[in-house]
Amino acid sequence: MKVLWLCNVIIPLIAKELNLETTNKEGWISGLMEVVLFKQQENDVELSIAFPAPRFMFPINHDICKKSIPAGKGTLTCYGFRENTARAEIYDPALEGIMEKIVEDAKPDIVHCFGTEYPHTLAMCRVFPDKQRILIGIQGICALCAEAYGADLPPKVIRKITLRDSLKKDNMAEQQQKFALRGVMEKEAISLAGNITGRTEWDRLCIRKWNPDARYYNMNEILRPEFYTAQWSPDQCVPHSIFISQGDYPLKGLHYMLMAMPAILEKFPDATVSVAGNSIVGYATLKQKLKISAYGKYLRKLMKENGLLHKVKFLGKLNAEQMRETYLNSSLYVCCSALENSPNSLGEAMLLGMPCVCADVGGIPSLFVNGEDGIAYEGFRVGKTAKNNTSNKSDDDDKQLRAVARRLAGAVIRMWKDPEKQQEYCRNARKHARRTHRRELNYMKLMEIYAKILANDQTGDDR
Repeated sequence: MKVLWLCNVIIPLIAKELNLETTNKEGWISGLMEVVLFKQQENDVELSIAFPAPRFMFPINHDICKKSIPAGKGTLTCYGFRENTARAEIYDPALEGIMEKIVEDAKPDIVHCFGTEYPHTLAMCRVFPDKQRILIGIQGICALCAEAYGADLPPKVIRKITLRDSLKKDNMAEQQQKFALRGVMEKEAISLAGNITGRTEWDRLCIRKWNPDARYYNMNEILRPEFYTAQWSPDQCVPHSIFISQGDYPLKGLHYMLMAMPAILEKFPDATVSVAGNSIVGYATLKQKLKISAYGKYLRKLMKENGLLHKVKFLGKLNAEQMRETYLNSSLYVCCSALENSPNSLGEAMLLGMPCVCADVGGIPSLFVNGEDGIAYEGFRVGKTAKNNTSNKSDDDDKQLRAVARRLAGAVIRMWKDPEKQQEYCRNARKHARRTHRRELNYMKLMEIYAKILANDQTGDDR
């Protein structure tokens, strides 16, 4: 069985073999690939992988770079292709020719597209002749991210434009529009595919609206191997330290956390926040001042107003080992996003058995049980605030933002005030995540899905 994986990024194992810079995004695909390759002799899967690649990889006048690297007990064929991922909202018709060339060379029985966020997925769905042998794995959902992108921010913040925003044509309204444009391509790709994998009730209901005829399979993710053996301990962490895995654009909701901190500090004066990923609040040098975005300025304003400049630390990009150690050293994981499907950072925190507080948005309720695995609070609601971002309401009308921040603060305080209940949450979360992210079970599910697609079995897992 020949299977072609179409990915959004270069998988770390491949990047290492090709001496390329690795990425921390979509690390769970590495975990799945390792299992598939390790069991290659029994599963009879001949795997090839295609991904957007940096320009220097390509020979002159070529748009595809083919490489073979050692993997598992054999070799893995890789196809790097040209794509401007920095402008993912623009569909380049040339991608269709590129995908045709890759398909012609790989001759796959099944094409498995990991995610719908980039134009290459639509290009592949358009050119691959047998739509019943296309499998799309849902990650985020761009169309709905566009609706939630403003994340309760005041209208004056949405409208603000810095020099960086103007030069890059990338203010918050434009960022939101880019998600909407990606969502248009996403819907078409989903409408063309014969098979879909998802993980939450939320993504299943969304997909059903766009392609009621597709076979939907429920498939959980295999996380990075670093998170399966370690375990969080209250004795080894820094007391009252909060960890957030990302916060460099509004959808991730860092502003909710910054607004929640004054109430938290009243009860726990030593509380701190650490944020992984890019820092967008730097303002110490002229270059940083010129590069700061409107959202970065707003976060900085909140930090100054709330006395948080020495309470919030941005950690930069972290690899798997660094992420694991940061989880273990923190006393609480918080997911304060305005919208998520099934954040892998939450799965990693649960797998480590650490205390978790989450907004009950999107697909989170499908993998995190409020009152059992930790504490969920009412987060962003599209119906309540979607109009605020474009209305003429008063600029100081941020009642919903403050309400969400207040509920977040309450959840954090409740978690820290009851150590005994916290330990119960940790045990439950770890047990739950070990079921959800079982490597062998999820690998077997993928093999079952591939077998059904090859057999043209019309039954899915619709619940």
